[in-house]
Amino acid sequence: MSNVLPFRDPALSTADRVADLLGRMTVEEKVGQMLQLDARDDLRDHVLRRNAGSILHTSPERILEANRLSAETRLRIPLLVGEDCIHGHSFWPGATIFPTQLGMAASWDGDLLERVARATAEEVAVTGVHWTFSPVLCIARDLRWGRVGETFGEDPFLIGELASAMVRGYQGSGLGDPTAILATAKHFAGYSETQGGRDASEADISRRKLRSWFLPPFERVAREGCRTFMLGYQTTDGVPITVNDWLLSEVLRGEWGYGGTLITDWDNVGRMVWEQRVQPDYTHAAAAAVRAGNDMVMNTPGFYEGALDAVEKGLLAADAFDTAVARILTLKVELGLFEDPRLPSEHLDAVVGSTAHAALNLEAARRSLVLLENDGTLPLSVSAGADPLRVAVVGPLADDAQTQLGDWAGGSGQAGWIDGQPREMITTVLGGLRATVGLAVGYAQGADILTLEEDPLGATFPDGQPRPPVVVPAAVDEARLAEAVAAAESADVVVAVVGDRIELVGEGRSTATLELLGGQNALLDAVIATGTPVIVVLLASKPLVLPASVANAAAVVWVANPGMQGGRAIAELLTGAIEPSGRLPISFARHVGQQPTYYNQIRGQHGTRYADLTQAPAWAFGEGLSYTTVAYSALQLASSELGMGDTLVAEVTVANTGSRPVRETVQAYVRDVVTSASWADKELKAYRQVDLAPGEAAQVRLEVPVADCTIVDGAGVRRVEPGAFELLVGPSSRDEVLLSAAFEVVG
Repeated sequence: MSNVLPFRDPALSTADRVADLLGRMTVEEKVGQMLQLDARDDLRDHVLRRNAGSILHTSPERILEANRLSAETRLRIPLLVGEDCIHGHSFWPGATIFPTQLGMAASWDGDLLERVARATAEEVAVTGVHWTFSPVLCIARDLRWGRVGETFGEDPFLIGELASAMVRGYQGSGLGDPTAILATAKHFAGYSETQGGRDASEADISRRKLRSWFLPPFERVAREGCRTFMLGYQTTDGVPITVNDWLLSEVLRGEWGYGGTLITDWDNVGRMVWEQRVQPDYTHAAAAAVRAGNDMVMNTPGFYEGALDAVEKGLLAADAFDTAVARILTLKVELGLFEDPRLPSEHLDAVVGSTAHAALNLEAARRSLVLLENDGTLPLSVSAGADPLRVAVVGPLADDAQTQLGDWAGGSGQAGWIDGQPREMITTVLGGLRATVGLAVGYAQGADILTLEEDPLGATFPDGQPRPPVVVPAAVDEARLAEAVAAAESADVVVAVVGDRIELVGEGRSTATLELLGGQNALLDAVIATGTPVIVVLLASKPLVLPASVANAAAVVWVANPGMQGGRAIAELLTGAIEPSGRLPISFARHVGQQPTYYNQIRGQHGTRYADLTQAPAWAFGEGLSYTTVAYSALQLASSELGMGDTLVAEVTVANTGSRPVRETVQAYVRDVVTSASWADKELKAYRQVDLAPGEAAQVRLEVPVADCTIVDGAGVRRVEPGAFELLVGPSSRDEVLLSAAFEVVG
């Protein structure tokens, strides 16, 4: 007769194993399973006293120690190990760090992002981590927000496409696959709709507005099998998302039937006590979080004592934790952790930072670059047999390797055991140009960006977490500026690399301005005034506002944070070794006071401009130049009258009318002409990418299900309203470049 306990028998069903284990657990063990705690703190206390079910922010040593400690517990339940692996294995030295999520979104290529997520999962899984807190499905609408770079931009449809691709890549063929990791859709929901761009502030957002734009990407990944959702920090209508019964129970669990696992963001339960002050103590906060349906509580150690006290005081029944614990145990069974805790592999060096992943990283970097302006200076004319082109590289970010990686990347400060990725793995803009044949490259920094001071409120928040330092813009350095001007005057072309630094990016690091900080504007003004052609490379986590002098620059390229291979990709773009194919996933403002500048705004206002400035963005969603010219013509519909169950089918002729090849992103927007409730003037509903040789034309087919041509009506119901519509097709969201075809929906 077997002595194996049923929950350890892999021959039994997952449900039977979970039920058996749950029946053996004490209340203390159940509460502990709901805790995810910081591995940098007291691991022995986490595992042996609080019975923690999960840890995060690990190192290999901590993973092994935590596993050893879990073997000492009564039931020896394995730990789930989580980490913020956002655009690569963020805090593992030598891991492949890809462009940031916003940078990759400029590719508009779901297949590429699925491959990036798959490569990331392989590197993450082999190091003993089971769970990534990615992708981010927040809609970026206020560019002042510090976390814009973590998003896929401003459009719900594009967000849904790209997020679904990353979920597929992370989770692979199923959790039984040893290279699969849990994906997390975050931050549910409306977290990015901030007050004044301030991180985690009250999201002043109605339920109708949530249903209209913020919820659809989450609904899509929920229905496609994303196993976990993370809740945002914010309150909505005064209610923290952590205890928002309408959102969690009625919509997510009810309408969508979501059976996955919910995890709070960092100390959400504690914040209800010490920050939002909507709960009097940890006992009431824990009770509220459990009743609202939270499963895993991230880094609120006091939840353990609070939840047990809530049972003692009758605020919670002893079995109140069973549903949450069952979901957590289900993940552990499906991952196979009872049979194999998936500890760091002795073969991880063959996977982490592999040659194949580096090649994929270069592809992603190339596809992330967006050419915004070009007077014909680009591509630079270089030839191995001619005199080298004299290039003056200037700017504080031209050789800043760690800033090039962006947030969640080792040097960004969230992990104490790593202060940057190996320098030899990173090619900066300066390094990429110096490695290019046919260029004679000089360098002058020209400007500083910032210095730091301690926050006058102290170095830490009330929960002990570090408070970001205060950014002080650097003064103009006249000596450095003169050096850059001299370099520009003696060069054939200037490459000026400007933007933001990590101290201006991320949680708690929103910005009141979108201007370039420090001496950067003065640097651009001065080098452009020399008359030497200036190529502005905006290496920035999010859209920033450039000075007026840039109107006289030769070219502008936005490169987000392009990852380890970014400098090589940028050099290839500037010299014409690759074609620019990136398209904006987000609009650029001309002035911070224009906020918001997203393209799909609600119709109806007095006029189309401010008294002192246009409302039009500097560069609009979907825009991006090529090194050739592309013409659109002959937009035709297969039928102009459709029923509710039909699909709109259109064809448009797209012709490469220039002398270089192109990858064109053909975009299809739908306008509902008259709606029963206020609605956006147009919305992206489909896109296709087509490769065209010089002189080549193609008939591009676009399909939009009529069921996707919805609005959310005044009662909060999403539906298609019969009537007149327009299909708008072209290279960007700007009306003046879009072809139009009318159709009618009957029913």
